Amino acid sequence: MMPAMTTLLIENALVYDHDGDTDRPARADILVAGDIIAAIGTGLGDPAHPARQGLPPPRIIDGRRRLAIPGMFNAHYHSHDVLQKGMFEPLPLELWTMLALPPSYPRRSREELRVRTLLGAIECLRAGITCVQDMNRLHPFDEDDLDLVLDCYQQVGLRCVYAPHFTELPSTASVPFLADCVPEAERWRLSGPESLFPKGEDALTRIEASIVARRHARPLVTFGIGPSAPERIRPETVERLADLSARLDLPVYTHLYESRATVVHARRTIGGGSLVGFLRRAGLLGPRLSLAHCVWLTEDEIAEIAEAGTTVSLNPMGNLKTRSGVAPIKALRRAGVRLALGADNCSCSDAQNLFQVMKAFCTLPAVSDDPEEDPPLAAEALRAATLGGARAAGLDNRIGALKPGMKADLVLLDLGDPSFVPLNSAARQLVFTEAGRGVRTVLVDGRVVVEDGRVTTVDEEALAEQAAALMPALQADAAAVRQRIGPIRAHLAEANRRAWAEPVPLWRYVGCPDCAPGTRRSCEPVAP
Repeated sequence: MMPAMTTLLIENALVYDHDGDTDRPARADILVAGDIIAAIGTGLGDPAHPARQGLPPPRIIDGRRRLAIPGMFNAHYHSHDVLQKGMFEPLPLELWTMLALPPSYPRRSREELRVRTLLGAIECLRAGITCVQDMNRLHPFDEDDLDLVLDCYQQVGLRCVYAPHFTELPSTASVPFLADCVPEAERWRLSGPESLFPKGEDALTRIEASIVARRHARPLVTFGIGPSAPERIRPETVERLADLSARLDLPVYTHLYESRATVVHARRTIGGGSLVGFLRRAGLLGPRLSLAHCVWLTEDEIAEIAEAGTTVSLNPMGNLKTRSGVAPIKALRRAGVRLALGADNCSCSDAQNLFQVMKAFCTLPAVSDDPEEDPPLAAEALRAATLGGARAAGLDNRIGALKPGMKADLVLLDLGDPSFVPLNSAARQLVFTEAGRGVRTVLVDGRVVVEDGRVTTVDEEALAEQAAALMPALQADAAAVRQRIGPIRAHLAEANRRAWAEPVPLWRYVGCPDCAPGTRRSCEPVAP
């Protein structure tokens, strides 16, 4: 027997419309029937209203002191290191990956998988994120572990585009000068005791079978494919990815040009020196592809990405903490590249909070590029943080905006919070003032999953206690990783120095490269 349809009516809220007045949104009612926004307008509180006919009496939410916005889409996220927030100071990307990420660690317990997935989901929901693209690495890959993680998303009520994260090549094949600098007898220190897949097993075949078997099993879960980066998988796998994506209509999520070292590697090993050109020749560059980071793109590569309709998912907070630089946001906008926003790893951005990310998206270009060219507007940031990620996942006809017929994924913020008093501009105060404190109610698929600022689907206090119980073992493993890598830290630093010594005609840091200590400030006029 099918359960009766539930209805919900949010009365008299300010309803944010991407295409309307983003400073002062109009007041309206929002009628939710089941998992769908049935109507938005005035007078929906009247039981005789045509939109109410045939529906049961709704639960009423008073929206008079609320701003309703579309649920945000965290377009680049990894749930595998949720318990490692706060563990690291800013580190170079290549060193951070060895200290923080799953290949360096022993297999994690099922209890840790459960707790970290739920905890990360709670953080997202309480920050107004209703959908995540989880590029999660289960190491080793295990179908029972996968089912546990997917069940957690369904339980907590967070929409997820899940892309199994995988690599095929060791770091010595993808990080420049690593093989030259780390003695062969010491290379065992570069990774932990577990392999992602048993020797001889084909990663992509295994992942395809896992996705096909689960594709329609959970209403809140859809799938993508998550190759770590084009330089970390075999070239023939890139072409197979293009075929798999087309056959199953699956989005592909991967990292690209996150650090300067990745550019050096491409110029030394890829025909033509461009990873974007490599993806195009393999048939993967297109609307189903989403590229995370893209800090070190050239103008020609930006033009190729724009022409292909590929999405770039920007992660400015993670890029700052991994010392990777500032993405060319103005150039991407100028070329018409599709943009989405992500919060990245908990161990490198430390917060699943798109309010932080939107603020960085608007403000970093103001100090890192041509000062005569305007940076993104606040309304653009909110569009990228909602519709941008939805479009990359092929879900923009279902989520990312508040319109009748769309899924009821929405957030109500407290207009009485100091962030919105006085209300001069909804868009600008969402981006430049709000940090998540004002999130009071969150709906996903028509279900209230956050009420009065607390998640309704999981016992948060009990989960915090369970996380605390897991930490001694994780901290001991993290200490063992540091101890294992310690003897080769000097070799890793030398590889990094050699990569920086390689000429690259790009600069992605605030300030001029000629203004380093001990050099003449070439950006200043020379005295006569």
